[in-house]
Amino acid sequence: FAGMSPRYILDTDHISLFQRGHPQVMTRVHTTPPAELAVSIISAGEQLQGRLAVIRRARTQADVARGFARLRETLDFYQTQTVVDYGEDAAKQFDALRAQGVRIGTQDLQIAAIALTTLATVVTRNRRHFEQVPGLAIEDWTT
Repeated sequence: FAGMSPRYILDTDHISLFQRGHPQVMTRVHTTPPAELAVSIISAGEQLQGRLAVIRRARTQADVARGFARLRETLDFYQTQTVVDYGEDAAKQFDALRAQGVRIGTQDLQIAAIALTTLATVVTRNRRHFEQVPGLAIEDWTT
C-alpha cells in the first residue's frame, strides 16, 4: 500500500460478509472504485488467527483439510486487496485514543486508529464500539 489513502476500510465483519456473498455488501464493494477501498492488516491477522485456531481444534484429518482450504481462501483473498498497515502513526493514534479513555477492543481500536490516520471511513456493523471513537467516520453497508 503506497501513495493515496483509501476512502473506506472494511472492518473484519464486513470482510466476512463479503467473503460469504452478502448481497448488499457485495454490491457496494463491487460499485466502489478499487482505489477507494482497503482492508487492514489487523483484519488479516484476525482472520488468519481464526483459521489457524480452527485447524488446531480439528478432530479429524478431514476437518484439518477443510481448515487449510479456508486458510488458502483467506490468503488468496488478501492477495487481491489493498491492505493498509498498522504503522507508527496509527500506533501513536491508538495510544492517544487509549489516553482519552476510549475503551473498546484492541483490534477495533487499531482499525479505528488506522482509519483516523488515513482519513478513511470504517465500514462496519459494529456501531456500538466504533461510535465511541471521537472523529471516526463509520458506515454500514449491510442495509
